[in-house]
Amino acid sequence: MKAGERKYKNKDITVYWKPSSCIHASECTHGLPEVFNPDKKPWINMDGSHTEKIIEVVDKCPVDALTWKWNDDKKNETVGEEHPNHIKNRGRALLKNDDTGSGSETVIKIMENGPCIITGGFILERNNGSRSKFSGTLSLCRCGKSKLKPFCDGSHR
Repeated sequence: MKAGERKYKNKDITVYWKPSSCIHASECTHGLPEVFNPDKKPWINMDGSHTEKIIEVVDKCPVDALTWKWNDDKKNETVGEEHPNHIKNRGRALLKNDDTGSGSETVIKIMENGPCIITGGFILERNNGSRSKFSGTLSLCRCGKSKLKPFCDGSHR
């Protein structure tokens, strides 16, 4: 884990949090506030709900800020693609989208009162004509407040 990253455990799973990837889409805090509460320390309370519900909410994180794995390694081997933020599948999803034009689907999701999240391979052309090739998942600012434009820095909160 990199500096600043955290992990939180209960008897069944470990949830990993990468604050540098968080775009404050609030899927976690709105979806399960008894577990994900930024006003408390630690902000993730793994005893706040059932493991299945925590997994369901972590899987809704649109980027890799929240991921999870079973504490029993044998269970990790059988996790299917229905769990996009399991550590095995999050990595696979990024590898699938390793090249623009690879035939993989590019998905654009507009978050209510938040950024535009793009997953897949694509080319971003800026207003000055410069072009950058991207793959994986990134978020673009829609509110105009970001200091990292065109990327979201969470200023919309």
